[in-house]
Amino acid sequence: MGEQVLVVGGGAAGLMAAGSAALRGARVVLLEKTDALGKKLQIAGKGRCNLTNAGEREELIAGYAAGGRFLQSAFARFDNQDLIDLFARLGVPTKVERGRRVFPVSDDAREVVRALTGWIEALGVEIRLSHSVGSLVADGQSSRRIVGCLVKDRFVPGDKVILCTGGCSYPGTGSTGDGYRMAQGLGHRITPLRPALVPLRSSAPWVKEVQGFALRNVRATLWAEDKELASEFGEMLFTHFGVSGPIILTISRSASDYWQERPGEPLTLTIDLKPALTPDKLDSRLQRDFG
Repeated sequence: MGEQVLVVGGGAAGLMAAGSAALRGARVVLLEKTDALGKKLQIAGKGRCNLTNAGEREELIAGYAAGGRFLQSAFARFDNQDLIDLFARLGVPTKVERGRRVFPVSDDAREVVRALTGWIEALGVEIRLSHSVGSLVADGQSSRRIVGCLVKDRFVPGDKVILCTGGCSYPGTGSTGDGYRMAQGLGHRITPLRPALVPLRSSAPWVKEVQGFALRNVRATLWAEDKELASEFGEMLFTHFGVSGPIILTISRSASDYWQERPGEPLTLTIDLKPALTPDKLDSRLQRDFG
């Protein structure tokens, strides 16, 4: 028998980690604190599950901003095409939509969760739902060697433990930041946490009047007075509280970084509805169409 690997967290990362470890001969126990696997995965992409992007590897690395360097070694082992191929083998055909976004043909995130669950079950992974890990356990001599974890004060042994608990972005799905606490308990230093990939609120009163209105092929730019912080081209959406959508989620990190240093200071968002046209060309087109 191979070594026993404990995977803490049954989301997308946990399902992939459990399957990958089992493929390499490990005995895998997947510990999920909620009553179901893949809760956040089931609501990804408005329930359609945006699996990956079909862009070239260097495009994906460049689009990941500050963390792109990490992806180089990760992609060398398993990249976006490997993921697409895996889902094809699992019976989940995919399609490429605008922006090279990859979705299941069914447009159903539940199919993705079922496929991954069936995959790890076929590989012999033991799934334990409603098992909330309280802490990781190190040996008595060195905190560097993990020997298992505690679930409701009951020791679960493991030769290795993979933390796949996610961040603290969506408590309703189980993402409450448990992994940070577990790692910190072993002496790891946790950098300050802040939001990323989030919608933005607006104080403009007219925003509520256009909630639900979606824009495509526009450029959103975030400004601190006259300094550009971030700019993205693509799709966005007005909500009852402000703005959301892919390009807003992307530039929200810059807003979060700015407010980390200057909490509460206002930022300005501009939206170019026709970024491919110069002001003169836009004026000519308006005169032609409405003059």
